[in-house]
Amino acid sequence: MQPPSGGSRGIRISDADRERAAQRLHQALAEGRITVAELEERLTAVYAARYADDLTPPLADLPDVTAPVLSTPAGPPTILRAGVGGLRRTGVWRVPARLRVHSGMGSVLLDFTDAELPHPVVEVELQLGAGSARLLVPAGATADIDGLVSGMGSVRSKVPATPVPGHPHFRVYGRSGLGSVTVRRRYRFAGITF
Repeated sequence: MQPPSGGSRGIRISDADRERAAQRLHQALAEGRITVAELEERLTAVYAARYADDLTPPLADLPDVTAPVLSTPAGPPTILRAGVGGLRRTGVWRVPARLRVHSGMGSVLLDFTDAELPHPVVEVELQLGAGSARLLVPAGATADIDGLVSGMGSVRSKVPATPVPGHPHFRVYGRSGLGSVTVRRRYRFAGITF
């Protein structure tokens, strides 16, 4: 496929990005910032958008324009593979902008609470067979799990999905076969964290 004329236009956006932008416009209507006619015009532009830059004009004159739309991290993902014994990343570790996790049968634990998070958005692609995955995120972090498809297991997030400026945001997507996927904060009970 040929790149758009004039060179690359940046990062392509997802359906979730468009929906967040549309929610911001509906909120602006409820706040009395735009009229119904303006809402319809701007929604047309949002749903036609293909690149992050396309979402700037419909949101440019609204407060917190950057909150609903976060650019997808660039560069190749760091690949983590789990065997039957599973995979654990805990303690202090530097989190890349993109992670791809493959696990056939082992369980996966990604604990981001003490990790270095240099990127405002972290993409986590899960490709799981029979194993389960737990993602522990820091206080204030948000996670969008709409792109995660589960076969027979469950998918749960106990943190908000809408990004909050100044806090890390996780985009979790991919496939889970038989195991469950849970995104939550770390629990503390009687001096024990889990």
